[in-house]
Amino acid sequence: LQGSGKTTTTAKLAKRLSKGQGGRDGKKVLMASLDVNRPAAQEQLATLGTQTEVATLPIVAGQRPVEIAKRAMQAAKLQGYDVLMLDTAGRLHVDQALMDEMQAIADISRPHEILLVVDALTGQDAVNVAQSFTEHVPLTGVVLTRMDGDARGGAALSMRAVTGKPIKFAGTGEKMDAIEAFHPGRVAGRILGMGDVVSLVEKAAEAIQVEDAERMARRLEKGQFDMNDLRSQLAQMQRMGGLGALAGMMPGMKKARAALAGGGHDRTLIRMDAMIGSMTPKERAKPELLNAKRKIRVAKGSGTTVQDVNKLLKMHQEMAGAMKKLKKMGGIRGMMAMLGKGGGLGGIGGALGGPDIGDLMGKASGGLPGLGGPKMPPGFENFINKKK
Repeated sequence: LQGSGKTTTTAKLAKRLSKGQGGRDGKKVLMASLDVNRPAAQEQLATLGTQTEVATLPIVAGQRPVEIAKRAMQAAKLQGYDVLMLDTAGRLHVDQALMDEMQAIADISRPHEILLVVDALTGQDAVNVAQSFTEHVPLTGVVLTRMDGDARGGAALSMRAVTGKPIKFAGTGEKMDAIEAFHPGRVAGRILGMGDVVSLVEKAAEAIQVEDAERMARRLEKGQFDMNDLRSQLAQMQRMGGLGALAGMMPGMKKARAALAGGGHDRTLIRMDAMIGSMTPKERAKPELLNAKRKIRVAKGSGTTVQDVNKLLKMHQEMAGAMKKLKKMGGIRGMMAMLGKGGGLGGIGGALGGPDIGDLMGKASGGLPGLGGPKMPPGFENFINKKK
């Protein structure tokens, strides 16, 4: 459907296929835009191809969609591509000429998959158009975009009921890697505020490098935690989708997700990173060096205030204190032993205004061992609640 992020979704799926699972089994992908109606549509796909490092079919002015499809098929065969993705023109309503054109493209290319891309925030009109699509084109599935918005699941139920086809992927943000396989059970858990721990673990596995994890583990064993470590943690949170995405996957965080739904709070992470970046290497390694004069310099360099710098330092101090306690507990092994007994480190729940995740998990019948304990350090919530 037009305006649903169809071209961007094409590039996201192409990148996903080209990278493979965990960087393995990547496919050689070619993208081709058949959209000759929307101005600069073909140029947009070419730009996205450059960003995602996925090949795109060269643009030939004046060619019609069926001719482009034939040329794309030939190029894919001659150049040994594993996957060819055809981005067709979007539609706002059922137009017989466009439907005939799409049918002709399908006859020529004989695709393995025909995916309908729909905005999860659209209303009944989109559902009606989707129903018409199923009558003209042999759809194999649906892709829902903007699943990080407020709707979250209602559109999925409607599309599944109307088309009779499975929801295969969900777009969860603007970044090129913000797309994931659609799992009905997980989405239902998010809607009901039960979280999605499996997706959270998968995102963590993708965002955290093994070398970084090992380095952090060694530092935790020694009770060490400086500004470089904090910056690394902030970067990992951003790679995992930001505060809003993380809140949506954590049990008992429904209220926090609603508060963070606008996405503006992710600027908090960027602001904190800017402050750390304005420090010298020595200051990042030893934050206690930051006196009043140095704080002013850091604030000016990061476009923040001295008050913000003080909040960051206080938050780091609390986190560093927690790391020292971890060392006294016996490091990582001690922490894991405590987790098995129902204790453990605190979650982010209390900091974002929701119930403590540990309390929730500990009380859940048959659930995971409790993750209760100290909440996120004071100061983090102050960053979140700050007016932009």
